[in-house]
Order: sequence, then structure tokens, then C-alpha cells
Amino acid sequence: MDLLLEARNLKKYFPVKKSLWQLMQRGGQEYVNAVDDVSFTLQKGKVLVIAGESGSGKTTVARLVMRAIDADSGSIIFEGKDVTHYNGEQLKDFRAAVHMVYQDPYTSMNPRMKIFEILMEPVAIHDRASTKEARAAKVHSALREVSLDPEKISRKLPHALSGGERQRVALARALVLRPRLIVADEPVSMLDVSIRGEILGLMQTLKEKFGISYIYITHDLSTARYVGDDLAIMKAGKIVEMGPIDKVLANPVHPYTKQLISAIPEIKSQ
Repeated sequence: MDLLLEARNLKKYFPVKKSLWQLMQRGGQEYVNAVDDVSFTLQKGKVLVIAGESGSGKTTVARLVMRAIDADSGSIIFEGKDVTHYNGEQLKDFRAAVHMVYQDPYTSMNPRMKIFEILMEPVAIHDRASTKEARAAKVHSALREVSLDPEKISRKLPHALSGGERQRVALARALVLRPRLIVADEPVSMLDVSIRGEILGLMQTLKEKFGISYIYITHDLSTARYVGDDLAIMKAGKIVEMGPIDKVLANPVHPYTKQLISAIPEIKSQ
């Protein structure tokens, strides 16, 4: 199978905020090892689940992959090219191929922009060669792909939508440029249980139809089993266990993985 993404020995440390007095008393700056020598690969058309408790470093990994922040060391290889130090037009092209879906779709959208404008924004940035009509057609097509009617929803503001509809819009915004990779950070954690299955099913449908790969960030191993091909368990900035998701969940090796699984009734009972 073709390799889409490879993370090699990624490290990211954040300074602990202290007053000048604390720095003087304790002998200098201290750091949190948010991501500490993390490596993994992702095949085209597959889903890698990165799971762990809050503070484990999984969202920082997502931001590193997106090039939203720079790694202190390590490399990100995308489609065979090292994108770790891309900038300018190279970084712009990379960001057209990789998009993120956030945990809270409301706060990730400009509340003053209509839905059509929200989806048009990335198209206007990355597809200036197309006509205005062609760009509008891409927006309408993306909305239809996530089962939203462009005629009914395009002129609405985000606050007028339900949580499920907003997350569908977020998926449409990620989809509009036909990316090769979508990084989904806890995409269903703020939705009602009745809506979660719909969004996860939609993500699967889009994956199969367009060959999209996902990095799926979550603390919920029950949804991980539903969407994932491979599973990486993170604790304190490190990947402590990784492998095919069914194998890891059925025969966990690391004590922390066992602890996470034991806390999830849906998995424990199987």
C-alpha cells in the first residue's frame, strides 16, 4: 500500500509559565514534554486513531502534522516529501492537501460569516484560477456531499444550525478542496450520542468515496473501534502502544492501554 504520511521522532516541548521570582528560586526554565519522540505512519485511504487522556499530547501531534506549530525536532514526510520546514507557497500547497476538523465546530467558525462564505474562504485562497461560478459550484457540491441542502443552509449563520449540522459544515469545509488527509480532533465528543453515529458514518462514506485518509484524535475508544484501522495509544507525550486497532483492543500489552479499555463498557463487554 502507498504511504501517505510519516512522522519521524517528533518532539515538542512547551515552557512552563513562571514568574521571574519562581525562575530565580528554582534554577531556570522548566518544560513540559508535550510530544516526546513520536513516530508513526499512515497509509493512503486508512484511518489512524491517536487515543489518550486529556494532556497526553495527542492534539499537539495533530497540530504538528498540520504544521500549525513547528516541531522542536523530528520530521513530517507527506507523499514522500519532507514538509517539516515548508514555508510560503510550499506550505500553502501542503495546507490545501491537509485539513482539520475541530472538536467544537461553532468556535472554529466565524459567527458573523454565512455558511456559504465559510466554505468559500479556503476555495478563494487556494483556487484563484477558477471562475467565481466554478468556486461556488465546489461549495454547493461539498455541502451536498455531507447531506446538507445548499439552498436551505448557505445563507444561514452558524448559530442557526444544530450541533450536528455545524459539524457537517465543518466536514464540508474540510472536503471542499478534496484533501488527501483530514485530521479530526475529537470531532464527535461535543455532539449528542444520537448524532455521533451519523457523523462517524459520514466520515466513513467520504473516506471510501474520495480515498481520504484520517488521523482521528479521541479519548473515546468506543468510537475509535468504529472508525479506525490502526490505533496509537499516547501517554505523557509518548506512544506507548500501536498496531492494528482490533489487535490492540483485543490483546492490549501496555498497562495504560488496559486501563483505558477497562473504562469503556462498550469494549470491555465484548
